[in-house]
Amino acid sequence: MFVGGIDEVGRGPLAGPVVAACVVTSRPLMLRGLNDSKQVQPDARRRLAQEIKQCVDAWAIGAASVAEIDRLNIYYASILAMERAIAALSRIPEYLFTDAVRIVSFTGPQEPLIKGDARCAVVAAASIVAKVYRDALLVDLDREDPRYGFASHKGYSTPEHISALERHGPSVHHRANWARVQASMLELFSHAGND
Repeated sequence: MFVGGIDEVGRGPLAGPVVAACVVTSRPLMLRGLNDSKQVQPDARRRLAQEIKQCVDAWAIGAASVAEIDRLNIYYASILAMERAIAALSRIPEYLFTDAVRIVSFTGPQEPLIKGDARCAVVAAASIVAKVYRDALLVDLDREDPRYGFASHKGYSTPEHISALERHGPSVHHRANWARVQASMLELFSHAGND
């Protein structure tokens, strides 16, 4: 049986897309260190992502853009990214494990697992592939616009990122509808008004 696991990364950051990965395998994944991507160090994540891609029967990435996140909200944008990952697969899973969400457009049997990325190897594998892919995207965004430090914080709400937002205002890569991003605009305008 071809079993799939799907997960997304990037729901919490202030910038960048939300990215999902789906992996499909016909055999158990017995990889050392396989776990929820947040629990795996970056070097180990990159190594594991390569091993996962080599040992599964199929894998694919799907993403939803910042504009789609702002238009749909992060939950529905995450589902859209997952649907795109499934659509991009060369082999559709016969059974799908998800990390606590139901993907209505997937017509086969599926099982949403609470904390699936920590409990289920194929969901953990998807989490790692998605995280490595999204982190690389944010490193590329940092090269494109180094003012924000995307390479170091990957778009998350760190003091460095907040400080850069308050100095420069949001970029096109920021989620404009998010309260923290909107607050940085107010902060920027209030400083401009005092000059």
